[in-house]
Parts: sequence; C-alpha cells; structure tokens
Amino acid sequence: MIRNAQKILNQVNPLLRNQVRTVTLSSSNLSADQAPKHEIKNVTIIGGGLMGGGIAQVAAQNDFNVTIVDAEDEYLQKCMVVIKKSLDRITKKKFPNERKGSAKFVEETLGKIKTNTEVEVAVANADLVIEAITENMDSKHKLFKAVDSAAPEACLFASNTSSLPITEISEATTRKSKFGGLHFFNPVPMMKLVEVIRTDETSNETFDALYQFSKDLGKVPVMCRDTPGFIVNRLLVPYMMEAMRMVERGDASAEDIDVAMKLGAGYPMGPFELADYVGLDTTKFIIDGWHKKFPEMELFTPNDTLNKLVVDGKFGRKSGEGFYKYGSTK
Repeated sequence: MIRNAQKILNQVNPLLRNQVRTVTLSSSNLSADQAPKHEIKNVTIIGGGLMGGGIAQVAAQNDFNVTIVDAEDEYLQKCMVVIKKSLDRITKKKFPNERKGSAKFVEETLGKIKTNTEVEVAVANADLVIEAITENMDSKHKLFKAVDSAAPEACLFASNTSSLPITEISEATTRKSKFGGLHFFNPVPMMKLVEVIRTDETSNETFDALYQFSKDLGKVPVMCRDTPGFIVNRLLVPYMMEAMRMVERGDASAEDIDVAMKLGAGYPMGPFELADYVGLDTTKFIIDGWHKKFPEMELFTPNDTLNKLVVDGKFGRKSGEGFYKYGSTK
C-alpha cells in the first residue's frame, strides 16, 4: 500500500543504488543458458484499479499482450480512460515534437490491451496472471481458486499485495511452486522499483521468470523472502509507528520530527507527512494485520493515537485531516 515510499529510497547513496541494480539475484545455480525459462507474452491482470491499470499500461508499452479483468464493464472503461490519459502525459515527454510518433505509440500500446469481465475466459491463454484486487485474504483465495482451475498448467501466478503473506495467498491453488509476489509501487508507470517475492515453495524457474519479467518492463527488481511488508513497508511502517510513540512519550513534536528527518536524513517527507500521504486507515490496516499474526513482535504494536484518528475519520490527506490539516478534498 505504501507504494510512493521509493521516494525515500532514492535518497540512498547513488553508489549503493548502482550496486543493488548490478547484483545478480538469480535463484538458480545453473548458468543462464542452462536454466529452464518460462516465456511470458500473454499477461492477465485481475483488478482494474489504480495499480492494476498501471501494471497493464507498463506491460502493454513493453510489447506484452494484456488482458485486464474486473467485475463490471464500467470499471474497465474507467480503467482504460485512466490509461489513455497516462499515455498522453508520457507522450508529451517522449515525443515532444512528433505528433505522428506520439499517436502511434498510444495506438500501439492501447492495441495491446483487452478487457474482460469473466476471469475464466481471461486467463485461458495466460502465461502470467497478476492479481491486484482488494487487500482481503478471503477475496484473494476465492479469486485464485477460480484462476487455478481455468489457467493453463504452465501459467505463473503473482500477487501485487503489499501487506498479506504470499504463502497464504498461494494456498488457494494447486501450483504453489508457480506462485510468487510482484509488488509494484504507485504510480506504476513512473516508479522503478518492483519487489519480487519468493515463498519457500516458489521454484527457481518461477522466480527467475518473474524477476526477468520485471526487468522487461523497464523496472528495477529486488528479491525478498515472504516476510511481512517485504522490504519497503517492513522498514517504513515500524518507522512511522515509532515516530508516533515518540510524540506520545513527549520526546518531540510531530512537526519537529518531520523537520529532523527531512533535514537530517534527507528524506523528502517526515514520518507524519508520509503517514498522512499514505492514509492513516491504510497504515492501521497494515499494522493491525501484522500484530494479529505476530503478536510477540514489539515493532508491530498498534498505536493509540493512530487508532483514535482513524475512528474519528481523520485518514490524512484524502480526508482533509490526519496528523496535519489540509485544504478541501472536494
């Protein structure tokens, strides 16, 4: 959920970032020529929201055949409108003085995208299915049971979840070795990072295919085991929670903590500004879920201040008030 957190990662020393990009994370000991490969050309993305639409756009831009699935045709139409607007913005930078080139780019990208309201039909020829629906385990299990029965035997499955265990999601299928995580960041067309998640049962072939797919999208993939929050959220959520505890203890004010982290650590936003930006309801959902699953972990302890703000309907920027007050959200 905390998908814009890569802005913080971009403050890391450039040398370290370059080292991350050049590390080979292949999970197999075989050479590139020896390792079995799973070719991905047809990608089905389930969920036509902001994340699903963004993933679909980037995949289509990079010559993958894409099918977007959602429950209602109305949602799919809105998704395509958002993709078209995003492509128009991109072409202004990509083809500033080439109207024909711009039009061709948009036309070819949109031509790679189909829509469908029937999951079973949409996954019938898929090489990869990416789930980008609501963060609810029961909903994901129900979806993947249907996908598992309809998708080709060789098809790989991935979830774009940011807070739920990939291992638990995969339990709804009969192909755990072909299941992994692809955690994109918002906005997908702009954000370079993709966390590629492997479970204990994800095969080397599956991981390598998901990792290569991320690179083929022009992204920078990083590997992570199936740990709560993966890399970015695992570090950021406890960081924000500790900032809240500092205020509760009277150690410092929210304003001073934000200023300190921006000027002292070079972060573009302080922890309270970031929490308001992400959404306090979203932050609470994540920490509550982790605490329920790992009650012994002190880092995952819920916060009274956060709980009260959410109960009062103060979710941050999207509601007009959180730790700070904002202008009209209308």
